[in-house]
Amino acid sequence: MSERRQRIPELDGLRVLMIFIVSWYHIWQQSWLSPAIGSYSLDYLVRSGYIWVDGTVLLSSFLLFLPYAKAMREKGPAPDTRDFYFRRVRRILPGYYFIILAVLFGIAIPWKLYSTPQFMVKDVATHLTFTFTFFWDTYIATPLGAASWTLAIETQAYLLFPLIARGVMKKPVVTLCILCAVCFGFRAWCLWALVDYSMVVNQLINFLDVYVIGILAAMAYVRLEEKRTAPAVAEKTDEALRKGLNLRKYGWQSLATLVFAAAFFGLLQMLRFQARSGNTPMIQMNQMIYRPVYAVLFTLLILSAPFALFPLRKLLGNRVTRFLGGISMNYYLIHQTVIVHLKRLRFPPSVSDTPNMAAEQPWQNQYTLVSFVLSLLLAVLVTYAIEKPAGRLLDALRAKRNHAK
Repeated sequence: MSERRQRIPELDGLRVLMIFIVSWYHIWQQSWLSPAIGSYSLDYLVRSGYIWVDGTVLLSSFLLFLPYAKAMREKGPAPDTRDFYFRRVRRILPGYYFIILAVLFGIAIPWKLYSTPQFMVKDVATHLTFTFTFFWDTYIATPLGAASWTLAIETQAYLLFPLIARGVMKKPVVTLCILCAVCFGFRAWCLWALVDYSMVVNQLINFLDVYVIGILAAMAYVRLEEKRTAPAVAEKTDEALRKGLNLRKYGWQSLATLVFAAAFFGLLQMLRFQARSGNTPMIQMNQMIYRPVYAVLFTLLILSAPFALFPLRKLLGNRVTRFLGGISMNYYLIHQTVIVHLKRLRFPPSVSDTPNMAAEQPWQNQYTLVSFVLSLLLAVLVTYAIEKPAGRLLDALRAKRNHAK
């Protein structure tokens, strides 16, 4: 099945929402601007914005396993592993490598952000191989952009995913239970033995339960999609039956919309709770403890959105969200480096040396707006000047190689 036919438009909107809030959280860390709509404070939403990273991981797992879930349902062969890896390389490496090298030669070296040449070599080498999350200095203290850890975790998962997916296809219960046991065992050890969770909270092993829930969500989606398309066979039946089918259709859409609203409300309540966490260890401890709860709430959003009433589906799946979804990865990789460097350049200009602490206006508003806009423009540039041309080149090289065989 082609990638185009597998697309679920509503998930573009969810992806954009998740990445927007994560980037808002990072900008808030620099600006200290507490947002509000009238008298309704959104401070808790940005203060806990890092939680939405879990949603992006869940969405990735869901989409990765969806072709396997369809193959399981249709009792067909598993998707081709070489094609799986080619698609990941095509999508990720051109933009990611360009951004890493651009930050290295455009910011890190000119601004002398490396303490030693040895650290620079180690940092660059581990970033190019997606292994920088294994070392404190390259993970926590890197000048190459702290947000890229998410892509490193995802890439590490990509290496294992075909093996995991084939295991799920053959022995789903055993495979998924093993993944959960490994994850929960490691997480229990972290909570029992450690007091600083910085190096463990976001390692791949601590996300395995999220991947399991994403896999289960893909299986559930395939079944729900079957039920949605089944009434189409009754097109030529009598008018009364057609009316009954339409009534059933809108009934299910209304139910899906209510599920979406309930899950979103539940998620906001959990985010309020997370935002009240005290120090950093408490924040990270709650992340680990409640990670499955967040994953279930995100799953309900993912499963209900494509089956909801038309206004909600259109809000989430349209040309704008599709465009933003297409540049979202590069936006995510770029934005944190941009916002930190803006403060290094003292742009926009401020009266105070610490305008965030002084709650200086209009600096807070200006900085927030410039951070969003500049990150977005650079993401468009990288996507259409680097990623897509490189993808077409890789497609051509692959086609040439296949033809030669």
